[in-house]
Amino acid sequence: MPTGIYVRKNAVSDRLKEGMAADHAADFAQWLRERRYTPLTIVERVRLLASWTHWAHAEGYTLAAIREAHAASSSLIEAGHCPRFRGDVNKDAVETAKLFIAYLEDRGVLACLPAKPVAPLVAEFASWAREQLGLAETTLATYLGTITPIVDALGETPSAYDAMTIRAYMTARAKAVSVERMKGISVGIRAFLRFLIATGRCRQGLDHAMPNIAGWRLASIPRFLPDADITRIISACEGERRLRDRAIILLLVRLGLRASEVARISFDDIDWRQGSIRLFGKGRREELLPLTQEIGDALLAYIERGRPALAGPSLFITEYAPLRPIDRITVKCLVKRALQRGGVESHYKGAHVLRHSAATAMLRHGVSLTNVGTVLRHRSTAMTAHYAKVDIALLSAIAQPWPGRTPC
Repeated sequence: MPTGIYVRKNAVSDRLKEGMAADHAADFAQWLRERRYTPLTIVERVRLLASWTHWAHAEGYTLAAIREAHAASSSLIEAGHCPRFRGDVNKDAVETAKLFIAYLEDRGVLACLPAKPVAPLVAEFASWAREQLGLAETTLATYLGTITPIVDALGETPSAYDAMTIRAYMTARAKAVSVERMKGISVGIRAFLRFLIATGRCRQGLDHAMPNIAGWRLASIPRFLPDADITRIISACEGERRLRDRAIILLLVRLGLRASEVARISFDDIDWRQGSIRLFGKGRREELLPLTQEIGDALLAYIERGRPALAGPSLFITEYAPLRPIDRITVKCLVKRALQRGGVESHYKGAHVLRHSAATAMLRHGVSLTNVGTVLRHRSTAMTAHYAKVDIALLSAIAQPWPGRTPC
């Protein structure tokens, strides 16, 4: 057994019997097994739990006060007071205690703590945005991240907001973040001000006090990867160990899905008979895309040979314990690793570059702008026309006559 892991079996058993995990150690190990932890990791986690509960028992903590014990041990670790711990308690043991608390909550032994309270004004905006704007949860979470700081700074009395305080706040934020980040902050705060106006909390027109952020809409060239690089990325996902990666990459590069859309796909969203995939895009719009033979084969291979045996509606699951549905960050990291394995050099390493690549590939292979917009589910034709910049020949299809006089 690796150095640093071995502890006498009797010592572990004795520590477990005297601590708060006495009645739960075996079930905790089974809980870890269900989440695909390896046998060696489970042995180590149980050993660390025995060490931590031994310390907690010596300090006078009971199971009912396990969260207080975890907070105390975390504080000691952060303060560098490890010598105060008895036995083998260290940072890993404190992390195991956190995992044990999650187990107790999952089994119903310990009541889950309520989520961190949100300011009532921010909570009302969230409800309004879901109902009136139809914002997706990922978009709403981004908005709330920009709105909470301004409420903390200006207070929860919107009637006291004025143009001067709003502009002063925005100017201060602009000094600490990039232009691109500032654009996102501006969008979220402007939506918040419009909510305040719509609900009669502040005077009309206050949203016009928001300073404009420098930038030109659709002025940049779309970032995309050439067909050769896309082929290398797909090839980097070959083999039985990469069945999930291959299915996800194909959804991104063939259909131009967003990372959040891939993460939300469930078994019910796939209609095998009709050959379609149901998506819930921006604004919670339900849309159907074709399930091609290539993508269908990749999904079936993953479901039959690669997906962990975890009950639940979500199609894509994490590969390592604890097993759970993936999120958009998982998709982003998966794409980054595929780029590295394929030896693809790109300044842009997120999943969205594959969406752009799908659009430009369709255009280069003769698909019309209208049909590309349908696949990408664009509301505005201007967004789709943006991709025509990659092909000079296509520019003539959208170019408008010059309104000025003919030069001499």
